[in-house]
This record gives sequence, C-alpha cells and structure tokens, in this order.
Amino acid sequence: MTLRGHRGARREGWLSAMERLVVDRREVLKLGGLGALAAAGLVVPIGVRAGAGSASTLASAIMPRPYRRDFLRPPVLQPYEVVKDAQGRPVLERYSLTARQFEAGIVGGGLPTTMWGYNGMVPGPTISVHQNVRVEMRVRNDLPAVDTTFGQPSLTSTHLHGSASLPQFDGYASDVTQTGFYKTYEYPDFQGARTLWYHDHAVHHTAVNAYSGLAAQYHLHDDLEERMLPQGQFDVPLTISDAMFAADGSLAYDDKGVKSLWGDVILVNGVPWPVMKVKPRIYRFRILVASISRSYRLRLSTGHTMTVVATDGGMVPVPQPVTQFRASSGERYEVLVDFSKYPVGATVDLLNASNPNNVNYDHTNKVMRFQVVAPSSDDPPPYAIPADWRIEGEGKATMDLQRTGKERVTRLRLKHDDVTNVWSINGVTWDDVVASGYTKIAANPRIDEVQLWELENSSGGWFHPVHIHLVDFKIVGRNTNGGQPHPWERGPKDVVYLGEGETVRLLAKFHVSDDTTGGRYMIHCHNLVHEDHDMMTQFLVGDPDFTNDPHPIYAAPPVKDDLPEDSPTYLEYPPGV
Repeated sequence: MTLRGHRGARREGWLSAMERLVVDRREVLKLGGLGALAAAGLVVPIGVRAGAGSASTLASAIMPRPYRRDFLRPPVLQPYEVVKDAQGRPVLERYSLTARQFEAGIVGGGLPTTMWGYNGMVPGPTISVHQNVRVEMRVRNDLPAVDTTFGQPSLTSTHLHGSASLPQFDGYASDVTQTGFYKTYEYPDFQGARTLWYHDHAVHHTAVNAYSGLAAQYHLHDDLEERMLPQGQFDVPLTISDAMFAADGSLAYDDKGVKSLWGDVILVNGVPWPVMKVKPRIYRFRILVASISRSYRLRLSTGHTMTVVATDGGMVPVPQPVTQFRASSGERYEVLVDFSKYPVGATVDLLNASNPNNVNYDHTNKVMRFQVVAPSSDDPPPYAIPADWRIEGEGKATMDLQRTGKERVTRLRLKHDDVTNVWSINGVTWDDVVASGYTKIAANPRIDEVQLWELENSSGGWFHPVHIHLVDFKIVGRNTNGGQPHPWERGPKDVVYLGEGETVRLLAKFHVSDDTTGGRYMIHCHNLVHEDHDMMTQFLVGDPDFTNDPHPIYAAPPVKDDLPEDSPTYLEYPPGV
C-alpha cells in the first residue's frame, strides 16, 4: 500500500502498524485497563452527591486545601520565526511545542506529581495571535515510549479546538504521532476573535493524555475585540480542571468502569483553588472547562451578576448578565466581573453549584478566590461595556442564521449500551469508522450549505457536551428551558451541553477554508471517557465520493524527529516562553 500526501510517498505498512497500536490500546481500554481502580465501575448514572469526602488517597496533611496557593497566569509562547509582508506586517508565525513528561508540585509534603505537558508545564503556554496571521505549530512527541498507566505506546494528536483547520491539521483522532516524531500543524486563523484551546486528541488516548496535562489556551484577536473588550492584565485565562491523587502524590485515574472521571481537587491553571489579587475594576475572564468529565455551574459567592460577552466562537450579539451559568468540558465562556463593587480587602469566591450526574466531594463546590487590592497609579482607564456594542464577521453570520424550513436535517442520537459498555452516535462507534476505511459518515453537507442538526440524548441519564469540529453553530432550540437556548449560550458555539433527556437543535453553515474542497471532520462527546469508549463519528463536507478532500491521516504525516537539540525549532527555552 502506498500512502500519498503533499510530503510524498510513505513507507508501506506504516498505517497498518499504527492501526495495530490503536487496536491493542482499544482492547486494553475495553477490558478496563485502568488498574485496580477500574473495578469500582458503575453501571448507571449516580446523580449529584454533595460532601462525599475525598476520592484521593493522599494523607490529610498533604491534601491540597482551598485558597492556600497564589493564582498563576500561564506564560505566552513567543514564535521562533515571524514572516512579514512587504509592508512589515506579520503574515506567518512559527511556534515549537514539545509534549514531554515532567514533575509538578501540586500536593504537599514535597511529593512530586508526574504529568505530561506542552513544553513541560500544565496548562501549556498560551498562544496569542491576530486574525489572518497564519500559524505553523510544530508539536513533538517526546513522551516516554510506553505510558505507565496502560503499558501501551504513547501516541499523540493535537487538536486546535475551535479552528476551521484543514482536515490533515485538525487533530483527527486516528492521525497519531509516535514518540520520537513530530507533526507540523497549519492554522489559517481567518476566523474572528475567540478563545480556542489546543489539546491532545489521540484515538482512545484522549482522556488520559488530556487528564495528564496536555491542554492549553490559544487566543485569536481581531481589531473589533481589541477595541471592545479588556486586554492585557485585565484579560485573564482561567483553565478549570479536576484531578484525584494517589497516596504517593501521583495522579490517580478512576473512570468508574469507562463511565466518567470526577476528581476531588479543582485546579485553575494547574493550581488547586488559587487566590487571585484583583483591582477594583472590570476583568475579562476566559473560562475554559478542561475537565475530563465534570461539568460546572459557576456563580459568585456574593450573588452578583457576571456578564457573558463571548462564547466558543466569539463575541455574543447582546451581552448577557447572568448570576450563574452551566459549562462542561470543551466549552469556553468569556465573562466580565466588576470588582469595583467591593472595597479593597474584600474577597469574592467563584463557586460551583454543580449539575446532575456529577460526583461531588467536600470541596468541589469551590473553584477559586479573588482578593480585591488597591489600584495602581499607572493603570489604564477603567473599562465599560461600549454603548455601540456590535459583532461582525463570521460570528455575526452564524448568529444571523434563521430557519427556513427547507434545510436538510441531520439527526444524531447519543446512547450508551449497558451490555457492551460502549458509547455510540446513531449506533456507530469510531471502531466502525476505522473498519470502513474512514469512509463511514453521519452527514454530508455541501460547502457553504446551511443545515439543521438535531441532537438527542438517549443515554439513560448522562449528560454529553457534544463538539462538532470545523464549524460554529447557533443553538435554535431545546426541548427544555421553554424551547429556548439558555441566556449564556446565545452566541456562536462549537460545543453544546446536551443534558439528561434533552434534544437540542442547531443551525450551522458548513464553510471551509479557501485552500480546500472540503473534507472529513469529527463529531464526538467531549466527556473524554465517553469519546474514548467510543462516542465519535465523522461527517464529510463536499463531494460524497472522497475524491477531492485531503485525507485527514495521509496528507500530512508525522516526521521522524532528527533535528539537532540546538536547533531553534527544537528548543523550548529560548526562544519559546
């Protein structure tokens, strides 16, 4: 078999070898290959449990406690090369990232926690770019050849979540990179300003890899967003996750028999329940839920409102004041919080009221604390929401979509099989997609076609955050909440919270980059345990015969990492962070 792509022919047999690795890993997962903890598996949803003690087995004296650690803002990664046009404007930036193992200091007693992180940190460094500046991101797999959790090869695939990337650069689950190889991803960045994030997406490895730390934010700016929303020190990324720890300080992993993973320690930017000093003014928080399974219902301890100004796909048409909002894995909400309401010295907590079908512990109702401090004389003028609020570009086009009754309808049913313990979409698993030679599809919209998608949760009580790659969509209806989207989700989205017994309707225009004639993109549950077991399928944009689309695996294969260690594209420091 000859595999073709823009890099030329590849060695015969490479794909079959990689597929064997994936199948071997899949069989381990089917058997619950998570060590003794998997034996505690549950068969049915278990509902909200408050004050259930602790999932970790750490000694009490070294268990992390709320509000004992300072907030940390992830560093911003600098490109190692910038290409400019004749007018001196950047048109291309090149970045280097390495997925590698490192020791983190999360728990007490000096016990290290082995984690995996981009450039050896959790979360990885933030990438901040401007609209229409293309990015090439070289990602190396420098992880141990065999992971210690499963005893299987350490495979990676990097997905820039929220980007309209070409199929071969989208982090397609089966497009995996072995240890000792790298892949260069290309991102067009033509979309409007938004909070994206990059995370591991390797088939049947995603939950463990992301849980181990392979996730970070990616900020796309444009002129409108820079004029209308807080910037700099008042534009703050909050990546929220949860974890549990073994007695020796290592990460513990218990997915309840391939159902879900709920940790008892809430982390914000990798720090348990941190305290952030804030000035008495309005801050913009980019809230990303990077938990494997847990969903949150976020609110302020004072009961004051937060204002949602952007969702997954960018700015909302009308700012939405809310006293609480629901968010699950993969969702991003940009909210404004006004600390000028509080005197210097006041504390305000960001709390989690939770949702059905989470497992809650003693302190999972807390997220972080804000402590109000005196302003500085050199602070910029206080921010206020502009009176002429408006959105433009693709975000506006998405939110302007209206039902005509003539759209083609795609129906997706998410379900769990209690006999096989497999999660599926329309009865199809990713194993079925692989067995079809990656030709089995759930939908085939044409380029720039508008379709109505109806998502039904028939999984017996579980909630599912559903992610559709490539496109932003508009939520046009729920069979709950009076048939309307919730106030906080009235902006362009790429993940929708599909609650217990809910049916949600979405409108999307299937626009692709000018560089392609379409291609294959994934749909999956962003509860990453469900995704790995096997709630993923795909759709095809464009011609239904697969003749013109770039293949998501073959078109841009990984390359053997033989760069010298003193190469500027190899090093992380400098010129990385």
